[in-house]
Parts: sequence; C-alpha cells; structure tokens
Amino acid sequence: MPPMMNVLIVRTSSMGDLIHTWPAVTDLLAHYPNLRLAWLAEENFADIAALHPGVRAVIPIAWRRWRKSLLSPSTWAEMRVFREQLRARHWDLVLDAQGLVKSALPAKLARAPLAGYGWSSIREPLASLFYDKKHRVSRQLSAIERNRRLFGLAFGYEPEGVPDFGVHAGPRAGWLLPGDYAVLLHATSRASKEWQEERWVQLADTLARQDGMVAVLPWGSAKEKERAERLAGKMHAAVVAPKLTLKQASGLLGHAAAVVGVDTGLTHMANALSVPLVAIYTDTDPARTGVVEGPRAVNLGNAGQCPAVDEVLAALARVRSAA
Repeated sequence: MPPMMNVLIVRTSSMGDLIHTWPAVTDLLAHYPNLRLAWLAEENFADIAALHPGVRAVIPIAWRRWRKSLLSPSTWAEMRVFREQLRARHWDLVLDAQGLVKSALPAKLARAPLAGYGWSSIREPLASLFYDKKHRVSRQLSAIERNRRLFGLAFGYEPEGVPDFGVHAGPRAGWLLPGDYAVLLHATSRASKEWQEERWVQLADTLARQDGMVAVLPWGSAKEKERAERLAGKMHAAVVAPKLTLKQASGLLGHAAAVVGVDTGLTHMANALSVPLVAIYTDTDPARTGVVEGPRAVNLGNAGQCPAVDEVLAALARVRSAA
C-alpha cells in the first residue's frame, strides 16, 4: 500500500456509532501512520469524529436536516456544495463503516473505490450493492469489534489486543468546584432505556454521604434539562451542568472520579476516556452495544432487566478501586 493514501471513512451517526469507530481508526493508523484520514459524519456529530487525533479533516453532511426540506432550493444548493467538497480531493479509498443506504449514497459521490460490509453482514443489505469491495463480518460481534474487523479486512491486517479508542480528555471544566465529582448520565434516546428517577437520587445521595462526591447532571435538550433540574432539586449535593459542546463534555467526563450512565453516547465517551464507569442497560443487550468492560468499566442489566442501586454502588466501588 502506498504510504500517503487519502482515505475517507464514512460513519455518519449516531454519537455511539462514531465512538465505536474510534478503536478501528487507532488500529488503522498504527499499521499505516502516514495515511491522510478524513471522516464523513452527520453535522451534529462532526465534533465526535474530530476528537480522534488521527483524523485530519471532517466533512459534515446535513442529511437529517436536508430530508425535512427536500423541495427547498437552499437545501439543493447546500447539497451541491457538499458534493463539490467531497469531490475536491482525490480519494484512494472510501470505507463505509455505517452500512446503510443513507451512508452508501454519499460515499458513492466521492467517485473513488468504495468498500464496506457484505450482503449478509449489515442491517440494510441493499447498501452493499454500492460497494466495489465487500467484506464479511459476523453480525454477532460487538459494534466495536465489527468496525475493527472491517477496517482490518479493507486494509489487510488483523486487529489485535484490547480496543484503544485513542482519544484524550479536554481540560477540566472551569465552572466546577474543586474536589471529586460523579457524572450521572441520566438522559437517553427513549424512555425504555431510562433508569428510575428515585434510583438516581438514592445513588447521588449515597455517593455524597459516603465519598463526599458532588453529582453533576449533563443534558442535551430542554426536556433533559428539566429532568436534570428536577433530579438535582431532590439530591443533597448536585449541580446541573451548563450547555456543553462535545469537546467540553469530554473534559467533564475525563476528569470525573466516577461516571454512571444509561445507554447513551456520552456513556461510551466516558468508556473511551478510561474513567471509572458503570453502564446501565434496561432495554438493550450490552453484549452488542455495551461499553468495553475491563478493570475500569462494567455493564449492568439487559433488555428487561433493571439494576438496583446497591448493584450499581457495588460495581462502582470495584471500578473505582482499579483506577
């Protein structure tokens, strides 16, 4: 392989999906450090792609916004600019790691050799019809391992060792008071993934009483902010975080003494930053989309199984002792 290839990775959304791709990017650059690597990502998640230090450029796509106004001339003008930006550079290879028609279509616009998952390896098999090179990867593997295997097959190496996300925390938030704090990631994409509010309150009050930790409650929408404020009002020692960029969120998480989170993107970011972490699953299978377990991280629960507060506290004590 030529040492200075231009490679475009296509992984558009969601936050967790992009974070699950970081270890594959780390693997790839460990084998080919001179690659000029760019990433095509949904505009709302472009900062996630940019957090990996090996990514030299991020090309944002606004499909979520465009599809709401496909008849608008301004939308079509933006789409033309996007296509021109995509074609302004010569790509030696484009790798669609998303495996969806909505990712394969813009990947094809790059007018370069296009690789991706084979017909039986993805949720939308039709996407594989766009690829010049197709790779078979078991759907039984975790999302992180699927990405690592796909990248390895596309570039001719075998991924080895534990996943290395390759990212580092941003600076500690200046608005935080000195001392240890626990980040409680209470917000997620649907109600069935949530942990009961009374359990969050019990957890926060126990951490304050036993360890002197203040609970920090981030949020991303008006509804989530209302929930954070409601929870904080019931806790003995808690603060609602201000509106955070993804880079600022990495700083908050990366300096935390503990993180407890439900199935959401920021929980996976905490996993990538190697902080003491307990991930709570109530409606999804952590074997497929859970955090990478190790001395500092553990998954609790499963679809239809809701961990008790005592379970979370015991698990948190174990991962904190390993930190």
